[in-house]
Amino acid sequence: MSIRHRIEISVAVSLAIAIALSFFSFGADCKEIRNNVVRLHILANSDNDEDQTVKLLVRDALLKSGEKLFSGAVTKDNAEEVLVEEKENLEAIADNVLRENGFEYKTYIYIVEEYFATREYEEFTMPAGRYLAVRVILGKGEGHNWWCVMYPPLCIPSAAADIDAVLGKNGAKLIKSNPKYEIRFKAVELFEKLKNKI
Repeated sequence: MSIRHRIEISVAVSLAIAIALSFFSFGADCKEIRNNVVRLHILANSDNDEDQTVKLLVRDALLKSGEKLFSGAVTKDNAEEVLVEEKENLEAIADNVLRENGFEYKTYIYIVEEYFATREYEEFTMPAGRYLAVRVILGKGEGHNWWCVMYPPLCIPSAAADIDAVLGKNGAKLIKSNPKYEIRFKAVELFEKLKNKI
């Protein structure tokens, strides 16, 4: 084997190792994000315009209550406990929005671990995987859904969430929309999809 051939093999192996390490580091950062975020997933009663409109009103009310709910001493470590304790209150908030807008069906809220695909928002991207989620079903829950992040409150324009404090500098940097991460987000999504099916 020639020296040139050995150098080419060494460079190829080094490159493969660098890519693998980069992917595993990125995957670890994605896992850290999933461990420190609470997602909000709302299913509308149906796809008619009225049900879809009220879904967004319920969304706004829940995000606003979440902003208050997660202020202060609440962390990701005790967020699930807080959400379970506040579940009936959150249902009452959503039901109140429904009544105010003339709807008779009810809200059902579940605190669950749920799989989410990679999702790009205007200001940030959330990696695929299983997250703690507030799953909100309005009426029959047969309409298009809406999802975002309840904690930290990233989906409220006025929210002053300290993303660095919640997600760390690497996590905050990772979720901010950046085209250089697209391939890695896709790779993480494929891996997480496979893991979710198993």
